[in-house]
Amino acid sequence: QKQICRVVLDHFEKQYAAELGDAWTGVRDVLTHPLCWQHAVLLNKFSQSADLENTLCAKGYHPAFGGTLPYLPRSLKCFITRTPRRFPSQKHQPGKLKEYYLLNAASVLPVLALEVKDGEDVLDLCAAPGGKSVAILQCACPGQFHCNEYDELRSRWLKETMESFIPDPLLNLISISKLDGRQIGDLKPYCYDKILVDAPCSNDRSWLFSSDVQQATLRLLQRKDLALLQFQLLRSAIKALRPGGSLIYSTCTLSKAENSDVINLILNSCTNVMPVDISEMAKAVSQEFTFLSDTQQHELLVLPEKGKAWGPMYVAKLKKV
Repeated sequence: QKQICRVVLDHFEKQYAAELGDAWTGVRDVLTHPLCWQHAVLLNKFSQSADLENTLCAKGYHPAFGGTLPYLPRSLKCFITRTPRRFPSQKHQPGKLKEYYLLNAASVLPVLALEVKDGEDVLDLCAAPGGKSVAILQCACPGQFHCNEYDELRSRWLKETMESFIPDPLLNLISISKLDGRQIGDLKPYCYDKILVDAPCSNDRSWLFSSDVQQATLRLLQRKDLALLQFQLLRSAIKALRPGGSLIYSTCTLSKAENSDVINLILNSCTNVMPVDISEMAKAVSQEFTFLSDTQQHELLVLPEKGKAWGPMYVAKLKKV
């Protein structure tokens, strides 16, 4: 049984009650009760098992994403259930591919919004632990796929994830680096058609259950510095993007300072990017996800609620002109 960190909860109470209004009460109920959290099962097309879909359906799972989405490759298969349960996880075995990846279903939304097509050059700027990189490869076969993770420990985690899900011939075409994401724009200008910036952020779910109160207090003090890092990562990604290319910015926090404020700062300071409307995508998945109503057309914020305990997940889409 996880213990809630009171320091973090008190901090969130003040901030999110002000930012989310009445919606915060329901969100707090989900975030503070891990037993109502849900997990999605993302199938691995490189290790297909005919029985797996049947097993999932027999256990009450159904596809998370329907045919009305603007972009939904047939090869992307993600299953969810309305009741909280956890499908058994698979261990990493060298030389053997896993059949599925367990994740928060909202984590697939940034990938769907990115709309990767075969042959495009793609960068996943902050790629660990690798779930979104795996999801991108379920959708399409990029021309060049560059997965970057600056943190040494997380980079090893990313490498293991890719080895667990991607067959060797394709794995050899993927470059994995440990570069400082803030410098990639200068190192690789105009190199990519699509970029995912799944930025380091306040992870609301895990922070609430910090076992070390001192560490939690320090995190909260340093929280204000995250917005600057996120802005710098985005600015670097824009430099690395080709004109006409598009970029997704995502976080797993509810914090306005790390979400819409960062995007607004980018839009106000970079004349070569414009917002892209993703409201059709949000509308197409509104049966399975709950969104904050007070957002602009180029962004969405998934709010966890009972029976739809996905998120938090913020997604914004920009295009380079």
